[in-house]
Amino acid sequence: MAEELDNIPFELTEDLINQVERLIELKQDKALQKLLNDFHHADIADILDELDLAEAVYIIKLLDSETTADILMELDEDNREKVLRNLSSKEIADEIGELDTDDAADIISELPEERKREVISHIEDEDHKAEIQELLAYDEDTAGGLMAKELVKVYETWTVAGCLRRIRGQAKEVTRVHSIYVVDKQNRLVGRLSLKDLIVAKSEQKIADIYISSVDSVNVHDDAEDVAKVMQKYDLEAIPVVDNNQKLLGRITIDDIVDVMKEEAEKDYQLAAGITADVEADDSIWELTKARLPWLLIGMFGGIGAATIITNFQSVLNDYKILLSFVPLIQATAGNVGVQSSAIIVQGLANDSIDGNLLKRLLKEFLLGLVNGLAIAFIVLLISHFAFHTTYLESLTICVALISVIIMAALIGTFIPIFLDKRGIDAAVATGPFITTSNDIFGILLYFLIAKAILGF
Repeated sequence: MAEELDNIPFELTEDLINQVERLIELKQDKALQKLLNDFHHADIADILDELDLAEAVYIIKLLDSETTADILMELDEDNREKVLRNLSSKEIADEIGELDTDDAADIISELPEERKREVISHIEDEDHKAEIQELLAYDEDTAGGLMAKELVKVYETWTVAGCLRRIRGQAKEVTRVHSIYVVDKQNRLVGRLSLKDLIVAKSEQKIADIYISSVDSVNVHDDAEDVAKVMQKYDLEAIPVVDNNQKLLGRITIDDIVDVMKEEAEKDYQLAAGITADVEADDSIWELTKARLPWLLIGMFGGIGAATIITNFQSVLNDYKILLSFVPLIQATAGNVGVQSSAIIVQGLANDSIDGNLLKRLLKEFLLGLVNGLAIAFIVLLISHFAFHTTYLESLTICVALISVIIMAALIGTFIPIFLDKRGIDAAVATGPFITTSNDIFGILLYFLIAKAILGF
């Protein structure tokens, strides 16, 4: 029965929050500790995110540092910042002392410069302090900014028996052992060690005789996105980090890479939606306005451009009023096709799955646009003829324009992201408002030029 209870998934309920708040109010510390000890630190972080600041700080100070250090890492970033502001430099240093170096560096990097120095000065473990300071020197978006110093390494000159003794000592400092790395006397990475090979080898054998020389690694200055691509491609749970001389500096684990991929996905999603900065729903109105307004202005000028085109054909619309009724269809179709095409290309660029000649890709999009255009045009032809009673030439104009606009939008949606990517610009900016606005303008212009050619005005 107890085993079944252990497997019950955590559920954040209003009753649970009320229970925690009541225990805090009554200062029932033992009961509160007993309640929270049954939960994973990530679940406790969810609870703290629902409490007010004073209650969250109360729990952080109540529980032991080993638990609260992990809780801090799981807290919402804004809530963590508020909690840290209410802890002394010594209290923060105590929490950091329980964390791996990469997590400790992440927390310290969020602090103001003066507070950083105060917290670092209170870290008692000198080795831990030195490693954290080393990590803080790297850009946060590089392999060095992601890596942890905790790892298990052995020298190729060691015997199997000596290696096992030393591994036991190193493993105490490592939360999870993903790999055993082999280095030479100069601390250069030369390979990795299979646990199976280590166990079955004879005690007197040298590590040099049994290690695997093939090992993937990344340079400490490599971009975080590139590291993520390598680990994703080769299904790695961890990857060693080396300097330009191939010296082993640390390792990056899959949990850090998941965070990178999540952040990049959120950034690309916001860019695709026309948001130029990393913002959240709870940010200030001013921050949200700065992030959204630039693309809204682009959309506004795009709308003015489309309105100008329509105005220039105003005299024609007096004779062919039905053409104006299909303007929204032309604009919506152009925008949707462009966003679809660009979204697929942006996704392919992010996954490194876009290859081959650009002309071949554009030809493929041309044929795809032609097929989709013919299908949509046929449906619109029936609707326009029977529902709107358009003439033969008017129906022909609308259908030819639709096919042309769909092909044009598909080509623009494909070309622009690839063009931006080749120039080192994030291709995600091509989606959303940019593609939609450009296709709106070109779609309307193409629509009326085709109308002029067919109807002869």
